[in-house]
Amino acid sequence: MSERLLFPFPAPPAAGEAIEVAPGIRWIRMPLPFALDHINLWLVGEGDGVALVDCGYGDAPTRQLWSQHFGTTLRGRAPARLVVTHYHPDHLGNAAWLAAHFGLPVYMSAAEFLTAHAVRDGLAGHALADTCALFRAHGVEADHVAALEARGNNYRRGVPELPQSFRRLLPGSTQKLGGCDFSVLAGYGHSPEHAALHCADRRALISGDMLLPRISTNISIWPVEPDADALARFLDSLAAFEALPDDTLVLPSHGLPFRGIRARVHALRAHHRARLAELVAAVEDSGGSATAADVVPVLFRRELDLQQRFFAIGEAIAHLNHLAASGRLVRETSADGRIRFALPPKPRPS
Repeated sequence: MSERLLFPFPAPPAAGEAIEVAPGIRWIRMPLPFALDHINLWLVGEGDGVALVDCGYGDAPTRQLWSQHFGTTLRGRAPARLVVTHYHPDHLGNAAWLAAHFGLPVYMSAAEFLTAHAVRDGLAGHALADTCALFRAHGVEADHVAALEARGNNYRRGVPELPQSFRRLLPGSTQKLGGCDFSVLAGYGHSPEHAALHCADRRALISGDMLLPRISTNISIWPVEPDADALARFLDSLAAFEALPDDTLVLPSHGLPFRGIRARVHALRAHHRARLAELVAAVEDSGGSATAADVVPVLFRRELDLQQRFFAIGEAIAHLNHLAASGRLVRETSADGRIRFALPPKPRPS
């Protein structure tokens, strides 16, 4: 259904420039140092009342671009607040730096704030050793795990420091940004409590990573919650977005702004239905049992770098957990801790 999406802006803003996409909402773009090479950031409001929504990866190139925007896009005026949709480094990486530079309050959901600190400090099931153990259990080869271990805590590279306090975004609450009321829409599955922002008056949705126009949102399983059905949480979350007016301008974190929410939600649901069916078929073809590592090539039919493999195995586990939760597969753990997913036993004839 992607052909039903409308893209009113054919190209992104150039580095250091801004495009107005709706009254009082401007679009800037920052680089990322991996395959997904950009993130869209949003400035809401004018003059002394500008709110920043997300802030980019915490590295020197991004901060140099921000410094340009301070004098041009912001015209030397300090923004009023920073809103962070979720804890991932490309969204939160410069939050502490911007907050210190301007004396900004940082707004985000409690689950995202606390998860950021746990991941950065390797606490409560968020340590690299926990992730490596999870991936080993799901059949990841030893050399791939070793490469992940050698990389260390990659989150710290993108988030050099974190805010020590925040102002809480609650699902269903309203935030006034740039003179407009934005409703907070919670999203689950991609991160613990992702906060998207919808302004009915301007018919605009800052969707973060919950709705992307061309790629599917990554849904992964992590050791802190290894048996979760994160895919069900994500798919259930889409209902709130699907209910918005279809002419809403969606402002995603990656890709171009678009209209056609319902078409995109339908396409995402169809995408995951197809992937789930393919996984069941792959398990059957493998002799009736497979690990998450075995089925990664079913979901990702291309060569993957280390960063992409990291997310690919998490996404494979998420899809297999969903199939197990729905009874289409059975999760089995051997005596050595290896986790496999098998076809359920066929019922005996009566």
